[in-house]
Amino acid sequence: MSLVAANGLTLAFGARSILDDASFTINAHDRIGLVGPNGTGKSTLLGVLSGKQALDDGELSFRRRVRTGYLPQDILELPPGTLLESVLSAVPDRDRLTSTLATLEAAIETSEEDEERIDLAAQLADLHEELAAFEERHGRQRAERILDGLGFARARFDRPVTELSGGWKMRAALAGLLLMSPDLLLLDEPTNHLDLPTLLWFDTFLARSSRALVLVSHDREFLNRQINRVISFEPEGLRAWSGDYDEYKRLRALEESDLAARAKRQAQRRAEMEAFIERFRAKATKARQVQSRIKLLEKEETVQTHEARATISFRFPEVARSGREVLRYEGLRKAFGEKVIYRGLSQTVLRGERIAIVGVNGAGKTTLLRLTAGELAADAGTITPGPNVQLAYYAQHHTDLLDRQRTILEEIWSLVPEQPQSWVRSVLGSFLFTGDDVEKRIGVLSGGERARVALARLLVVPSNLMLMDEPTNHLDIDSSEMLIEALKSYSGTLLFVSHNRSFIDQLATRVWDVSDGTIVDWPGNLSDYLHHRALEEAARAQAEQGAPEGAESGPQAPRTESDKERRRREAERRERLGARLRPLKAENERLEARIAELETEQALLEPQLADPDICADFAKLRPLTERFQANTAELTLLMERWAEVQAELEALSNEP
Repeated sequence: MSLVAANGLTLAFGARSILDDASFTINAHDRIGLVGPNGTGKSTLLGVLSGKQALDDGELSFRRRVRTGYLPQDILELPPGTLLESVLSAVPDRDRLTSTLATLEAAIETSEEDEERIDLAAQLADLHEELAAFEERHGRQRAERILDGLGFARARFDRPVTELSGGWKMRAALAGLLLMSPDLLLLDEPTNHLDLPTLLWFDTFLARSSRALVLVSHDREFLNRQINRVISFEPEGLRAWSGDYDEYKRLRALEESDLAARAKRQAQRRAEMEAFIERFRAKATKARQVQSRIKLLEKEETVQTHEARATISFRFPEVARSGREVLRYEGLRKAFGEKVIYRGLSQTVLRGERIAIVGVNGAGKTTLLRLTAGELAADAGTITPGPNVQLAYYAQHHTDLLDRQRTILEEIWSLVPEQPQSWVRSVLGSFLFTGDDVEKRIGVLSGGERARVALARLLVVPSNLMLMDEPTNHLDIDSSEMLIEALKSYSGTLLFVSHNRSFIDQLATRVWDVSDGTIVDWPGNLSDYLHHRALEEAARAQAEQGAPEGAESGPQAPRTESDKERRRREAERRERLGARLRPLKAENERLEARIAELETEQALLEPQLADPDICADFAKLRPLTERFQANTAELTLLMERWAEVQAELEALSNEP
């Protein structure tokens, strides 16, 4: 059953075509990943679906009463008031319900007839019941839980939203959407401003939702966990695929391979026929076969292979070997006013390590990189580089420091003036700046293009210690994957901050969790560290739960739950939940099948009811009209029950 049906969507900006007669549907439980290189139109299509972007042609149809929630990449304004008030006001029905409540209460007070008061009182009771259900799903307590999960301190709840920075505004807007729980959620890079703990919470929250979703993200693992369909911007147009992102890549590669093989076989067959025609064209005895082959060649459609799409492709050059100890932090202290970021930090970094720095926003991840790069001065302590260390630093704010008046070629060539222009152009070509593109001025580039220029700077000036702060933020998913592959073969040492779990898991050999002015150091990647933390938290919770009141945890505390016991308990919980979910899911499937059947029948009846010949014949018109009215009444009842089942399913899915 479709929430949205798009037919013949067409949109262009000047000579650049974004959508060309594109058609697709979004169903009630679709979880769609919208993919394609930067600049192909992903954000534009989300704008079209949200009603923010007009079309040149085509039709976009929404099912009746569908609620859509849209999170763009940039939030300029939020609903006014305190943080909590702003988030609560994101649910539009609240004002209607409270207004209706006030109207009914006033009507009861002024009514002089008993029968009317009884009727109004019944309406008021129904409204109170509706308000209670509304508060449970969209009320203050749920809003507070969502704000907690998104990392807001409770002290911020009653402060004005005007005090929030850009990143926190994005979180507040996201909180409003999650509270609203729309039928269709449109998210454009929602993880860009989330720190790791918040990302983990959001990932789990989103995965539990049964609502339809259209998601743009450069994090491969996040996409794979959240989606069951892909809509991709391909050179041949908009395409739809079943499965997650990895399945889309597999199916796309198979299709390309199959087309290439078919095109090769066709070319060989055509060459053989053309050779036959050329050889026997003048022979009367072969005239019939020659003409037959000529007709075959004329009729046969050429197999069209997919146009190869350019992607960034580069490798970091071999770098000079540093000493075994690359960095030593000793007694490091840094504070901003009364807020202490680091107190007495001491750590070492060894050659070849790839260290992921994680933690909540404001913990000091970027501060540590800036201290290491010399952009900030420590209040106390030292940072000592090892012998022969050559440092390079890539950060988001560095793209704003590029000279806006220079061309791309001038910006990169200025770093290596001794190199010939052809060499610099070849480097820029690997970052998709070819031909006249290199003459573009920095000031006119998009965020993704400036990020590629900043990456090119790292390539032309080799370093054996690289600091990277959110390097994938302005890159599309293919470019992010290429950067990962390049960094895997990088022979130097890497310290990096990223919210992209796929990026961290594929690269990290150590994790530094920044918290309370110090660092928890863990060998391995992020998944290893998170598993370790989960085991620790489970053991701590079990110890606290099992200990007698007032007893201290320690050697005398009861033993923690074993993995076998935990798995058994989880299996029992899943079985109990499944027993409650199964009948609801079965009913949901029956409802959707019947609704789809009735909608199909209505679509067939509508043109008949509009036919002048049938309208003129009452004997034909009456049964059609009665059938249409009966279907409409049944559809109304079915849709109401379907909405109730959806609410019950969502409530069960969100149970701990």
